[in-house]
Amino acid sequence: MAKILTSERPVTLVGGGPLDAPELRDSVARAPCIAAADGGAGHVLAADLMPEAVIGDLDSLAPGDAARLPAGRLHHIAEQDSTDFQKCLSRIAAPLVIGVGFSGGRLDHSLAALVALIHAPVPCLLLGAQDVAMHAGAGIALDLPVGARLSVFPMAPVMGRSEGIEWPLDGLRLSPAGRIGTSNRVTGPVRLAFDAPGTIILLERSALDAAIAAVAFSSSGR
Repeated sequence: MAKILTSERPVTLVGGGPLDAPELRDSVARAPCIAAADGGAGHVLAADLMPEAVIGDLDSLAPGDAARLPAGRLHHIAEQDSTDFQKCLSRIAAPLVIGVGFSGGRLDHSLAALVALIHAPVPCLLLGAQDVAMHAGAGIALDLPVGARLSVFPMAPVMGRSEGIEWPLDGLRLSPAGRIGTSNRVTGPVRLAFDAPGTIILLERSALDAAIAAVAFSSSGR
């Protein structure tokens, strides 16, 4: 699929859901290239920032916000078989995308964003008011403080192996309608491995930098 935004820097992708100024500030500090999904452009403009691209079906972009965008930055994708978050992820090429404004609002929107993480064609994580979420894929390594919260939420049936968490995953069959792994605790360097894709890892938002490092390392293929 043709890319709309190509960046050598990490990208902050802003959605139209609830978004506090600290979330946007923390993300932009780490991912300075800014894009918006549809009505998320309003959050960007309200913060006196300017998105490099606004992508989506544009059903929630305020006319006044659209009028403030420079020529060439508005990209209408009419199809309705994907969410605006998915439309953006499939059209951005970058070393990392941090999504903000995609959680904390409507539950169906938040769930759809978590599903999109599993299929994201670009390294991606979600930053919310309390949590950082990422897809573990086949496995992930995390450097976190002892005692930190770590939740393992399977969006599909998986079996896992683990090191560095209080309640190990070894030998457990996880599934969204069965056993899940909320509110585990870190005991040392974390190593997680899974036999299939589909597992979302949720951390405290203070672990944002550790999450970025883990996603970047995992995507490098090492």
